Amino acid sequence: MSVKLENENISVIISELGAELTSVTNRESGLEYMWTADPNFWGRHAPNLFPIVGRLKGDRYKYRDKTYFMTQHGFARDNEFDLVEKTSTYARFRLVDTEETHSIYPFHFQLDVIYRLTNQDTLGVTYVVTNTDSHEIYFSVGGHPGFRVPLEENEKFTDYYVNIEPNRIYNRSKLVGPYLDNDLDTTFNSSIPLRLRRDDYKNDAIILRLDGNPVSVVLARLGVSHGVTMHIQDAQYVGIWTPYGKEAPFVCLEPWWGVADTVNADGIINHKYGINELAPAQTFTGSYSLSFF
Repeated sequence: MSVKLENENISVIISELGAELTSVTNRESGLEYMWTADPNFWGRHAPNLFPIVGRLKGDRYKYRDKTYFMTQHGFARDNEFDLVEKTSTYARFRLVDTEETHSIYPFHFQLDVIYRLTNQDTLGVTYVVTNTDSHEIYFSVGGHPGFRVPLEENEKFTDYYVNIEPNRIYNRSKLVGPYLDNDLDTTFNSSIPLRLRRDDYKNDAIILRLDGNPVSVVLARLGVSHGVTMHIQDAQYVGIWTPYGKEAPFVCLEPWWGVADTVNADGIINHKYGINELAPAQTFTGSYSLSFF
């Protein structure tokens, strides 16, 4: 089942499966911004990542001397959420633990994903994680929205660029296979817009460390006729990704509160690099917004 939000400018569709954003269209022009989930390239639109971001070493981790198995990006994206609140411009989706989730994630939790049209062209997205357990829980959470590139006919992938503000030198993390290698950390100068070139994604995503600092990420065509601006409030990382070797007509901008395992991870969940720890009855909130032009 899908849920529709709209205002005078844009129409938004969200699936209850994964609380996944599947469509954002300009109501006047009919322009679709979101990736169409063509399985020949990547069969998702904008999955929500929980309770891990990226891949665990060997797809496994340990908690209290027991080993659990979990695939890349966790299980939330493949589970039905409950729609618990809804207006014409607001929807709140909820996922809670079950016996099935306990077999791979032995914690009691509540994950809310909130969508809100905040003005004529902006969609806010908020993650609220609540610890409903009697002890600490450990988790990561993040977004993975994909946007069509190019957005219109007679344009090319390489006509587009990514610009990150504020302009400064960011720390860039690098992957070896699916895992982070902190010994390969380098820098990224955002004062130079990142022109889209497929070879830049040969080693997977471009990952920048934000350390909770707010940034704006613009994906647009040269000449700035149309595009998307992602405003990230407090994330630890942002990833920029398109699948290498497929000529895929989309790019993902990914705000993350967490990251993949490191190459030397010991597999113990509370030792995991970038993991969040939440005390009983406490909540964690992370948010970003998307402005469409």
